[in-house]
Amino acid sequence: MASEISTEEKIVSGTASVLLPLALPKPYDYKVPAGMEVRAGDYVIVPLGPQELLGVVWGEGTGEVGHNRLRPVAEVLDAPPMPAVLRRFVDWVASYTVSPPGSVLRLAIRAPGALEPQRMRTAYRLGDEWPARMTPARTRAVEVAGDGFARTVRELAEEAGVSDSVVRGLVDAGTLLPVDIPTEVPFDDPNPAAPGVDLSPEQRDAAALLRAHVDAEKFSAVLLDGVTGSGKTEVYFEAVAAALKQKKQVLILLPEIALTSQFLERFERRFGCRPAEWHSDLSTRERRRVWRGVAEGRAPVVVGARSALFLPFPDLGLIVVDEEHDAAFKQEDGVAYHARDMAVVRASLGQFPIILSSATPSLETAVNAEQGRYAEVRLEARHGKAQLPDVTAIDMRADPPERGRWLSPVLVKEIAKALEAGEQSMLFLNRRGYAPLTLCRTCGHRIECPQCSAWLVEHRFRRELACHHCGYTAPVPKACPSCGAEDALVACGPGVERIAEEVVEIFPEARVAVVSSDNLRGPAAHEEVFRAIEAREVDIVIGTQIVAKGHHFPWLTLVGVVDADLGLENGDLRAGERTFQLLQQVAGRAGRAERPGRVFLQSFMPEHGVMRALVSGRRDEFLQREAAARERVGLPPFGRLVGVVVSAPDASLAQKIAREMSRRVPRTDEVSVLGPAPAPLALLRGRTRLRFLVKAGRNVNIQSFIRAWLEDMKIPNAARVTIDVDPYSFM
Repeated sequence: MASEISTEEKIVSGTASVLLPLALPKPYDYKVPAGMEVRAGDYVIVPLGPQELLGVVWGEGTGEVGHNRLRPVAEVLDAPPMPAVLRRFVDWVASYTVSPPGSVLRLAIRAPGALEPQRMRTAYRLGDEWPARMTPARTRAVEVAGDGFARTVRELAEEAGVSDSVVRGLVDAGTLLPVDIPTEVPFDDPNPAAPGVDLSPEQRDAAALLRAHVDAEKFSAVLLDGVTGSGKTEVYFEAVAAALKQKKQVLILLPEIALTSQFLERFERRFGCRPAEWHSDLSTRERRRVWRGVAEGRAPVVVGARSALFLPFPDLGLIVVDEEHDAAFKQEDGVAYHARDMAVVRASLGQFPIILSSATPSLETAVNAEQGRYAEVRLEARHGKAQLPDVTAIDMRADPPERGRWLSPVLVKEIAKALEAGEQSMLFLNRRGYAPLTLCRTCGHRIECPQCSAWLVEHRFRRELACHHCGYTAPVPKACPSCGAEDALVACGPGVERIAEEVVEIFPEARVAVVSSDNLRGPAAHEEVFRAIEAREVDIVIGTQIVAKGHHFPWLTLVGVVDADLGLENGDLRAGERTFQLLQQVAGRAGRAERPGRVFLQSFMPEHGVMRALVSGRRDEFLQREAAARERVGLPPFGRLVGVVVSAPDASLAQKIAREMSRRVPRTDEVSVLGPAPAPLALLRGRTRLRFLVKAGRNVNIQSFIRAWLEDMKIPNAARVTIDVDPYSFM
């Protein structure tokens, strides 16, 4: 694939405009020394004050600073230049999110070690010289080396079954000749012609439509909308194969690291090798290897989290966004962007197709498909003999749990039935830890985080209280911090650990696994627990949203949602949509093989529209009602929102800045600004937070409004103003 890469970039002479990975509003000009060749996209080292920093040549100098006052480019690094399409993408994201371009650039150079020359190691090949004396051991080593491959001394000794000294003797005799080979493991090439699984007629038709979009070699966005268990992955694998046949690179975005283990195995079964991975849990060395492999076109397929979107693909030909509805694709910190939406932009700039895959499409994507901006491919049936599960709502007012417990007798009986049949059950509660609140029975004191306006969550297995917003932890106190009463603290409400405690008490013989980000660190831990579930070494799975999507467990037939109303307590505009999507995905884990599935939703509001839609299976009607409700009040996707948060370590400073911002709001009938008001998380990591919400019509250039509003604001160093275009979280 590397031979297909075009590295033709415009040569910059005289002065170069260099973008630095800092929160700066624009690139800086630098002098190009005589004899140095610099191209647009080159990675360079340039001086800034007393430091030398890595930057990227953005083009010709602007001429804003006189040539005699410019400092020279210090060094051009030996690496493929950043592709022009990626530079345009960085500029586009910066403009859309109202972020400094340098802050976006930082997302694209998160493996700076990859810009250094690759380390080499010495290996040996068979030459023409033969030693004066041949022994049986030397003969075996020569025979192994006869295949022409270069090996290190240790590798050759192990394969030939001889000692290192035998190999070194052949080196001294000139029989084995030294060669330099890269230290990094090369990337395997997937085989697009390898046979996949047998597809159903519906799947074959869907795959043919996706291949046609790839074969057209132009931009298109396609929603692959299929019920849980319909085989969407195998269908879009056919589009991946079509792109690989064109010698194009492919990017597959997944929302969670937890999804990678089963996905990588499926990819390997289909294409004969594993793809490259890109996520936060990679070692520095592996990040360097993947980044460089992508830049040089040696990594044909990358499976990664949202940040993989900023890798320097020189020949990208297809993006797949799996579970496109998932909120994990939204980046909240630093540059706030939604990877799904930015992936569509990246495909548009590169003029190639993008596939958005989901069983529960986001309202934004569903509306785009309905209005014809996106093509749509649907899979209405589960693959093979599997059927969609029956969904039942348990009215917790009519069938409450026993005192001190959280599982309804109805759900307990169903778990017992599954155990008796040798089948697996899953209990879902999207709440980590043992209990979300610790309360003093004597004085009513609730233990809060000292740095955030949030309760501390008890983690009984770790014997500590933790804040899930800032990471603060403290031991569980023996006495109330307020009144000093001993043995008066009580855990209120359930987390997954408390549900596990109840399950073990009711079913002492059952093998139980708790699946949560608290007890699973990194892909290896996820892979092990999911392997154990698939191997039927677990009877009852108790988990948070990690278990809600993407996993296939053939013996899992029962799903119980402990608190189906939980997500509806969140008052943001997507509360109903998110709750429906999450519970539908959880329900989809049941009955994915030949055994029928059953799903039970514990709810105090079974008459709620979300519960009725889940029980009846009328997803499209639910989405239509959600769309109509939002359209009436001009909310996304029928209007624009921007969240603007002012934060400072001192409350009076935050309030002063917010008052000044209120005074500066531009007057216009097209945009309304609500606030400032305390953010729902009014204190976060020790900083007081005040929030504005900017609302406008769909066709208003809301970014221009934000720039005009904040352009001349002087923000003290201790304070911060963060901008979130298209916010997903309103905390």
